[in-house]
Amino acid sequence: MAIIITVSNQKGGVGKTTTSAALATGISSRGRRVLGIDLDPQGNLGFCLGLGSSDMSTVLDTLKGKLPIQEAIIRTEHCDILPSDITLSSSGLEQGNSGRKEYLMRDALMPVMEKYDYIIIDTPPALNLLTVNAYVVSDFLIIPMASDILSLVGLSQLKETIESVQENLNSELNVLGILLTRFNRRTLLSRDVLEMAQQLAEQMRTTVFGTKIRSGVAIAEAPAHGESIFDYNPRSAAVKDYQELIDEIAERIHLKEAAYAKENK
Repeated sequence: MAIIITVSNQKGGVGKTTTSAALATGISSRGRRVLGIDLDPQGNLGFCLGLGSSDMSTVLDTLKGKLPIQEAIIRTEHCDILPSDITLSSSGLEQGNSGRKEYLMRDALMPVMEKYDYIIIDTPPALNLLTVNAYVVSDFLIIPMASDILSLVGLSQLKETIESVQENLNSELNVLGILLTRFNRRTLLSRDVLEMAQQLAEQMRTTVFGTKIRSGVAIAEAPAHGESIFDYNPRSAAVKDYQELIDEIAERIHLKEAAYAKENK
């Protein structure tokens, strides 16, 4: 059964898609079977994973039941992906009388859950039905935030949404951690943001990842060259940070699964 990780923050520009792509390609490069799911109408995850702009089926086709998920998934050089495009922004999924709109993603994924080791979901910069669908189907949530004060704005609303999903739709959803991006430990601002992020993490019953993602030109350049960040410039400081992050994520998941097994022994 796949481990499902959603990368989410209602604020844009915090490294959400970059992190999603890094996790998908980095975990896949370690021999794991990975599916990336793009729930952002901008479709940037597909671009980061090497997809062109040609006509193709998308996640919306599966959510609306027009196409089995197996037929919409595309194989890339790095991993499999369920792509998105701008039509997702006016999907009309909120309409209708169905009381199970929050479970559309879960139901669509059921046929392929055994095929993958990890499923990585990139969400839109909004707390909408698509984001809630991702939370409902996920085991773990990673919250990236840039190392600036504005990135702290709105996290209280995000906290409320997560708690609502945990209480009403998915009691197994676990916030794996808050990830600081564009981090520069030499600046007072980054240190201040880290302190505030730690306080927020405590309120969410989680912690800030020990790994911090530094800024790096390679992160921005790699998609334009159709390469993963790990292939494009493995010596980049930011790329090394993402390798360390994958190690830390694996360790955190292992510890949480071990604690869960002990509690339910």
